[in-house]
Parts: sequence; C-alpha cells; structure tokens
Amino acid sequence: MNTLKIETALILSMKRLSFIALLLSFLVLILPLSMSAQMENEFIKFDKTLRLNYVFTGGINPIQISLSNLGSYEGWWGRRYNLDKLPVQGNGKIYLRDSASSKLLYINSFSTLFSEWLTTDEAKRTNKAFENVFLVPMPLKKAEVTIELYGVDNSPMAVYTQYIDPGDILIKPYTVISETDAQVGDVGGIKYKYIHRGGSSKECIDVVIVSEGYTKEQEDKFYSDCTLSAEEILKYEPFNTYRNRFNFVALFVESKESGVSIPGKQIWKETALGSQFNTFYMDRYLTTLNLFKLHDYISVVPYEHIIILANTANYGGGGIYNSYILSAVDNSWHKPVVVHEFGHSFGALADEYFYDDGVMNQYKPGIEPWEPNITTLANFESKWKDMLSPDYKIVTKQMQGKDYLNTLKAKDYKVGVYEGGGYQSQGVYRPFPTCRMRDNRYPTFCPVCERAIKSMILFNTEEL
Repeated sequence: MNTLKIETALILSMKRLSFIALLLSFLVLILPLSMSAQMENEFIKFDKTLRLNYVFTGGINPIQISLSNLGSYEGWWGRRYNLDKLPVQGNGKIYLRDSASSKLLYINSFSTLFSEWLTTDEAKRTNKAFENVFLVPMPLKKAEVTIELYGVDNSPMAVYTQYIDPGDILIKPYTVISETDAQVGDVGGIKYKYIHRGGSSKECIDVVIVSEGYTKEQEDKFYSDCTLSAEEILKYEPFNTYRNRFNFVALFVESKESGVSIPGKQIWKETALGSQFNTFYMDRYLTTLNLFKLHDYISVVPYEHIIILANTANYGGGGIYNSYILSAVDNSWHKPVVVHEFGHSFGALADEYFYDDGVMNQYKPGIEPWEPNITTLANFESKWKDMLSPDYKIVTKQMQGKDYLNTLKAKDYKVGVYEGGGYQSQGVYRPFPTCRMRDNRYPTFCPVCERAIKSMILFNTEEL
C-alpha cells in the first residue's frame, strides 16, 4: 500500500478519535448540568404538583406544625432550575427528599404571617392558628417533606417531617387548565384573563392576580385594576428588563359585597377571601387568614406568586415572602403600594422605613437579617459591602437618616450604610437614603434592591 495513503489514513483516524474524545468530554460536562437544571430523573418528573396544606399553631403554648390535607395539580409551574438551592434563607424552609436515599430533590424558603404574629404582644397572651399552603414537585417515589420554622434569632422554633406516598388515594386532585394560548377562559365558573404573557409557563414566572371585594357587576373594573397593577410592576427595574420572563393572569372571584372589612371602623364585609385591615391591630395592615380557600380558587390556573387586589379606597396592604400580597386599589397610592408589596412577596425585601418609638424590634443585635436590603452589620460581607466605594466609611449614627435626607438631592444619592430600617430607628441599616421599599413617593428601587430582585428572577429562570 502506498506510504502516503497509509499516513493519510492514520491522520484521519486520529482526527476522528480526537473528535469523538472531544464530544465525549463535552457530554460528560453538559449532562450533569442538564440533570442539575431539570432533575427529570428517577425521582421527579415535571408533570404534577403536590400541594400541602398545613396549620401552624402556638403562642403561649409551644409551636406546632400540623398537616391538614394533601392535593395535586396536573403540571408543575414552579422553577425548573436550582431545585436544591436557596435564594434567601427566609424564616421558614420546606425540603423534599427521597425516602430511600435521603437525596434532596427540592428546597424553598418562605415567610409566614404566623412568624410575624409571634413577635407581637398578643402572642404572649394567647394561642392562634394560621393556615399555610406550599407547592412542591410531585415525587415519583415515596418521599419525605420537612418544614422548619425559625425565630428572630434564626434558631429553629419547630420542625415537622411527614412521609409522602405519591400513590396515596387521599391526595385530592384539583382541576387546572392545561398550557393554552387562550387569553381568556372559564373553569368551573372561575374566570381568568391573561394581562401580560412573556412566554410558556415552563419558562416564565407565573403571577396570578385575584379579586377580593368585587361583586359580579364589578368584573370589568377588576380587569382594569389588574392591568394597571401589572403594568406598574413591569415599569420598574429590573422587572422591565425581564418582563418576558413573567406571566400575569387575572382571576375573577365574585364577592357578595363590595369592599373589604375594616374592623377599626366597625365595617364588616362578606367577601370571597374574608380579608381585613387592622391585622395585628395595625390600621394599614391588610391580610387574609383564609389561605386554603385562596389556593382552592386559584388552582385553576398556573401560578407561583399571588397578588390579591382589594376593592377598597381605604389605604393599606401587606406582603409576605413566597406567600401573597394584598393591596387596596381605590386610593392614590395604589400603584406604588402594589409594587412595594410585590417587593416583599417576590423579592424577599424588607421594609426600609422605621419608627422612632421602637415599638417593633424584630431584628436583634449580632444577628444578620436574611432579607438582602437591611443589615445589623453582624455579617455585612453577605450584603452590599461589595457595592461600596473602597474609601467608604461606615458611620453608624442616626444623624445619617433624617438629616441626610433633608439635605441630599436625588442625583447625589449613593449606596452606603444608613441607620434606620426594618421598623427600627437604631441598630438596623438600609443601603440607600430612600427607595421604593421606604417611601411611596420615591419612583424606583434602590440599586441594592434592584440587584436582589434581579438575582431572584435569574434564580427562578436559569441555571446558576
């Protein structure tokens, strides 16, 4: 055989082997990433959701976590990436593990109205019960779900573990619309209308907007209020930049009476969700305790985050991380309030305003808050220290609060450390003189809050 032909054949064979080796190396690298991102394996397939209804109780007696019942939805609308990671710590966590191997399949953090109530004086005098609902991917095999609740010092207050058999006949199935291009629809008398659609529910973050205190005749008003709310949220950065990663769907639930209850004014209404002002005896705090009923209503559409619009002119609202927000619509502050509250429920942001009387002390010296936009300086490296100029000097005096705001022009604002935040005038610090999380008049989130929200969006929509 010709020597030249032999050498040519050898070279071609070596090139093929090199290409095959390179391809194998690429597959070795990419397959674990794909598995990490999707985790569709022998443990989880993204075709069903497990709903867990819990009751948290306590106060003067020890805290208890009790299971009420289980349900299931066809389809999984939660995140498909970073399933075994957390974006923030929260004051509660939920874990899903395979029973046989103890492999962590899913983890998420949350806050609850119950945890807030435990910091009030009322919790020192009585016991109360609070409903909570959590959604996790349905496991393919027997699994364990663990709930952990933490106190203001970040130590565990209660831990509860239960076993899940995906074949359990007592897991109640709920009717959910399949992925559809329909902008409007009706499922069992519950009407829905997409206000903004960034893409498929498998790729986007699904936000449901629910009516509260709207009568049958006020349905069109509700859809108008929904459009106003969704458009306002999407005006703010970084939501505007990532608007195509969100879906907003309006869900009309009829109430017998218009408006919501205001116990402080002796106004009581019969509404779909039984929401009311004067939560924890605070005039502006608007919440609902009926979370089981809330999730029963919204189960007909894909959802991850919940906005409840209250048809009232009374000023106020409330937002709880990974639970829901409630916002009053018929007052001049509706638009900034709905954005502020969504900052709580979606972005895990803390309030940056504070009171001089010190009546609320949720944050303790030496313990770093889990919220990304406030600090006690106990572990400032984990917050926005990297955003300060190298020569920045931290001055931990209250004079940097009001006096600084009175003299500084907006164009001169800089990221820093300003005393006052998390309802406390001393010992808690915020990153900016003012922000959407502090003042209804300020038109944007501060740079630190923007970064925190962006991180949350990316955490939920792509592999990190």
